[in-house]
Amino acid sequence: MRTTHTVTVVGGGIGGLTTALALRRRGMHVSVLEQAPELGEVGAGIQTAPNASRILLGLGMRPRLEAVRTEPTHQVRRRWKDGRIIAFRPLGEAVWREYGAPYWHFHRADLHQALLDACVDPHGPGPVVEIHTGATVVGLDRSDEARPAAVTDDGRHFPADVVVGADGVRSQVRSALGLDDDLIFSGEMVYRALIPGDKIAADPATRFLADQYHSTLWYGPDRHLVHYMIRGGEYLNFGGSVPNTIDLTQGWSAPATVDEMVEAFSDWDDRITSILSKAEGNASKWAIFARRRDPRWVDGHIALLGDACHAMLPYQAQGASQAIEDAAVLAEELAVVGRDDIHTALLRYTARRANHAGMVQDASAQNKHFYHLPDGPEQQERDRKLASFEGESDVSYDWLWRGTPLRDTDTTSFSYKFARSASS
Repeated sequence: MRTTHTVTVVGGGIGGLTTALALRRRGMHVSVLEQAPELGEVGAGIQTAPNASRILLGLGMRPRLEAVRTEPTHQVRRRWKDGRIIAFRPLGEAVWREYGAPYWHFHRADLHQALLDACVDPHGPGPVVEIHTGATVVGLDRSDEARPAAVTDDGRHFPADVVVGADGVRSQVRSALGLDDDLIFSGEMVYRALIPGDKIAADPATRFLADQYHSTLWYGPDRHLVHYMIRGGEYLNFGGSVPNTIDLTQGWSAPATVDEMVEAFSDWDDRITSILSKAEGNASKWAIFARRRDPRWVDGHIALLGDACHAMLPYQAQGASQAIEDAAVLAEELAVVGRDDIHTALLRYTARRANHAGMVQDASAQNKHFYHLPDGPEQQERDRKLASFEGESDVSYDWLWRGTPLRDTDTTSFSYKFARSASS
């Protein structure tokens, strides 16, 4: 039985690189095709809850991640009008102790670079991943069903035993498979901005955000916002969800100004204005789409992964984390089959992941309603439940963070004692 498969991964984002690394560590030969001329990541902050960080630790990423992560001490939930704290939950060591894996914040570019470095490290286990930039995939050559090839716009073919479409919400692999264009517009957009940490620390109105690194959610009518420190306090990452104003006929994203962000939250607690007025650089706004839940992820030796098959609203902070889980399960299934059984392995991958990721999709959609309730009896009942970290979707933090999609216990056996002593 030959298990050293060749795999072409279309898409060099966090999901694609995690897939490449997981496959590499199982001994497979991987090529990553990225349409951008240089491999990198746009955006700002990203959160990895224990269900995702547990997998990254199992992929040998701990030293690289500890060099760039920021670990929040608490999650804080606040009321929109006066900033009153609804709930206060320990993170940091409490999460290590309870779940055996950390809750970490990153700049997306730092997490992406750490994954890229691990993929191409000549001293790492398994064959070094081949990275091809400027490789825009426009179709699939399926003349040999057992050796499909990704085809780029300049005519190159990249045949492999498996092709993985990790190419996001506008997946060309998905389109080439003839699957439904099932994106659903949420009616909302999200502002994203980075605010210099030194400005936050210098202002008495915002100094509290620099004294302790919290992961903070504010709930209000028709909108909510999230902020947390990244790069050890160099920046405060801000994301605010509001009703959409982007002309979608012109694109899904656009630059944003400080003034319009301040205006969007002008009737909120004055500290929000103090925070947003300090934003610098490339603030932006992004229309929010999600996919209809659909279990069709595989056709022959071609599989979809991450946003290509289960794009979700950002209201569970699990989009990237679910792609990381996909990557680990896909590698686990492919590692134990020969070439003749690849299709069966891909079907098992889908069977193990589609319902789970679909539940998180549903939970994220539920939170759109819960987060944006107008003030009144339903909001008051929600806040009462939020105080004990309930009152959101049907998916609990405990279920999401404690579970693992993996069968290989070696990648999930990080005890609290091991975790802390290894970094002391």
